[in-house]
Amino acid sequence: MSTIAVDDPADTSIQDGGGPPEDAPRAASRPSKPSRRRRPRSWAEWAILGACVLLLAWFALPLYVVVATALKGSAAGTTSFLSPPTSIDLEGFRVAWDSLHGNLWNSLQIAVPGTIISCLIGALNGFVLAKSPFRGSNLLFTLMLLGMFIPFQSIIIPLFQFLIALNLTGTLPGVTLVHIIYGIPITTLIFRNYYESIPTAVVEAAELDGCGLFGTFFRIILPLSWPGFVVAGIFQFTNIWNDFLFGLVVTNQQTWPVTVKLNNLIGTTTVDYGSLMAGAMLVAAPTLLVYVVLGKFFISGLTAGSVK
Repeated sequence: MSTIAVDDPADTSIQDGGGPPEDAPRAASRPSKPSRRRRPRSWAEWAILGACVLLLAWFALPLYVVVATALKGSAAGTTSFLSPPTSIDLEGFRVAWDSLHGNLWNSLQIAVPGTIISCLIGALNGFVLAKSPFRGSNLLFTLMLLGMFIPFQSIIIPLFQFLIALNLTGTLPGVTLVHIIYGIPITTLIFRNYYESIPTAVVEAAELDGCGLFGTFFRIILPLSWPGFVVAGIFQFTNIWNDFLFGLVVTNQQTWPVTVKLNNLIGTTTVDYGSLMAGAMLVAAPTLLVYVVLGKFFISGLTAGSVK
């Protein structure tokens, strides 16, 4: 009896010059070499590159002037602002610190609780509006957003009367309360958009497990909210720290925030530019530190609620 030989498909692929079938996915999964950056080839690309360099120099010039003037110390007013310091003099920083350290502490006492409380209220508002809407919730949300567009100057008189009624004029809790109220619209908007991206099934599962509205928020939703807190926290902390109008009107000389005190470093007859620019660097340092620490989470948190 004759036997029929059956060719092995694997052998056929080898004889044809091809590799085994599993080699194809391996070859496809190999990381490609990073492409080298190419130089501009046309006059248009060179023109765009030159325009970018000029814009970078234009926007970096104020920063250079502040740093160079601060390092010149008492000699800042005797030379051109654009000239580099011949020697580093830190006397301006000592003078600025002696004048501003108490007001820096005032600003921290205003900005930190104001940011935390307004973000928590905005998170709760956003959760209710996004996951537990009620009749008229869209109208309420629209009216709340209108608070973002009310000029600060238009409410100074009723605001002052409101704080007088609460006996909070000239106090740190008073100006903190003002910033909390004014920060609720923007924080609500940020958290509502973020919570729209969270599946509703998560909330429904928590309700089936016996969690109420607040239990679902604090146990399930709040731990997932760190991207929203990063974005809202950066916005709020920057706005509160850089505020000048409310700090000037609502507080007194003992509770001035650092922005108001920095403005008063300008003398009536002469200006110590070295200490003034050093003070500006001290005032800008906390917000710069916040961006350095949380900046990598800012864009991801800002776009977290843009796509469902």
